[in-house]
Amino acid sequence: MKLLLHICCAPCLIYPLEKLKSDGNSVEGVFYNPNIHPFSEYKNRKKAVEDLSQSLALFVGYPDYLPQEFFHKINLKESTPERCFLCWNLRLAKTASLAKDNGFDAFTSTLLVSPYQDQEALKKIGNNIAENIGIEFFYEDFRGGFRKAHEQAKTSGIYCQKYCGCIYSEMERFARK
Repeated sequence: MKLLLHICCAPCLIYPLEKLKSDGNSVEGVFYNPNIHPFSEYKNRKKAVEDLSQSLALFVGYPDYLPQEFFHKINLKESTPERCFLCWNLRLAKTASLAKDNGFDAFTSTLLVSPYQDQEALKKIGNNIAENIGIEFFYEDFRGGFRKAHEQAKTSGIYCQKYCGCIYSEMERFARK
């Protein structure tokens, strides 16, 4: 199967890519994350994905960084989990559109590796988008490879972030301290 993989960050790319390729899929990536704030954080994460994808011989597309797309999508809906659902919808819909327009069989996301994300919500969002756009959403629960991949990222010197990416999640992280 020819898959377009939405990539949220380099550490979360490691296991899903390994698993998808070992299952015989042809995979390309897209780094579309207008939610990441500030711009310096976006650049750090993008650079980490560029470096890792180069070492893995993975083609990755990089749509323009337009944070206003994120803010328009979540306008006045900054609370979790609603904000997260809207953000996931934005990023997965873009991935699905790119997949359909470029001849992929299906789309999926590295968000499915994180134990911090709501798998059932991601699955529902992905399936709804698939139905609306007319391309398959490939769901697999990749969480079993999360810890090992993140340890591998740390030992390899791959940039590992401390929050999901948006300004609200960063504020929540500091509020918990």
